[in-house]
Amino acid sequence: MLIVVAIMAIATAGVGLALRDTSGSALEREAQRLAVLLDSARAQSRMTANPVRWRATASGFAFEGLTTGSAFPSSWLGQDVRAASANAIVLGPEPVIGPQQIRLVSISQPSRSLILATDGIRPFSVLTDDVPAPGAR
Repeated sequence: MLIVVAIMAIATAGVGLALRDTSGSALEREAQRLAVLLDSARAQSRMTANPVRWRATASGFAFEGLTTGSAFPSSWLGQDVRAASANAIVLGPEPVIGPQQIRLVSISQPSRSLILATDGIRPFSVLTDDVPAPGAR
């Protein structure tokens, strides 16, 4: 009986460790979320013909120029992510916006970063450091 309990405890501990959210997966989740938000803001900018800009803030990020009724989030889901690029990203209203990119960095692991990029025509996509940004040569 003691052996069975010990095996169950070890199995439970293994499952618990496997389900933990690491900073790498949190960074990837934030990058995917931001890519969707950027594309949504870009679509709204084109639909309303209002210029929309994204910029990083001290506590997260901000979308400037969206209509009053749109409720876009302005903070990260976790505390371990920040945008390393301080440049504002122009999202429209033109159909072609030019190459844009944002670098997201893990605060706890500064060497871990992801890039969100677009060539100005395609949607934003998440890239790692070793993949060249769209439109780059």
